[in-house]
Amino acid sequence: MEIALLDQDKELAEAICATLRVAGHHCVHTSSISAVIDLLGQDGFDLLVLDAASAGGGAGLIRRVRAATPAIPVLLLSPRSAEDEITAALDAGANDYLIKPVRHGEIATRVQVLLKRTYPAQHVGDLLRFGSYAFDTAASRLTRDEKTIGVTQKEFELALLFFRHLGRPLSRAYIRETLWPEESELPSRTLDTHVSRVRTKLGLRPENGYRLAPVYSFGYQLEQLSQ
Repeated sequence: MEIALLDQDKELAEAICATLRVAGHHCVHTSSISAVIDLLGQDGFDLLVLDAASAGGGAGLIRRVRAATPAIPVLLLSPRSAEDEITAALDAGANDYLIKPVRHGEIATRVQVLLKRTYPAQHVGDLLRFGSYAFDTAASRLTRDEKTIGVTQKEFELALLFFRHLGRPLSRAYIRETLWPEESELPSRTLDTHVSRVRTKLGLRPENGYRLAPVYSFGYQLEQLSQ
């Protein structure tokens, strides 16, 4: 679904948008209050994520948002020290809040819950299917032929990233920036270890119809093989 994000911290905003893209949403980032009001004046946005500091505490902007688009859900991001601002924002109409620093799995889950609650008739998809594999994005649960595969949160995100880009090579830089945005110098061994675990746990081998293979001097690619 379409999500607007107001945050003056470009690095954090890019990390949040990357997380939401992995969860299947389209994220538009702006650092300007006037720009976010203009965005919400357009048709098609389903949720607003606000950084309290970027929005002057959030309450005033939320009242403006409510006047223009009464139904849109609003998720506030705020430091723990700003309890009064959080209370004021909730009173102004914010639907939920998260304490910074934001954990990527948590924001994806909170966004999904808000969207389901606000748009129940649209059946916001928690379950994504790729052949015999099913990804429950709300619970971070992965199954194959209805049997649960035990994976960590990061392994879940990495596997979903490969399936969403099935047949396309993904560079190491793209994988790192999408899943480890806070770690600018992630060791290559860490990424290789996660890929190896995903390959093994999901059985991504030719005899099972898939191949997760390295792309020389670039990254990795998940291919679906003809049977």
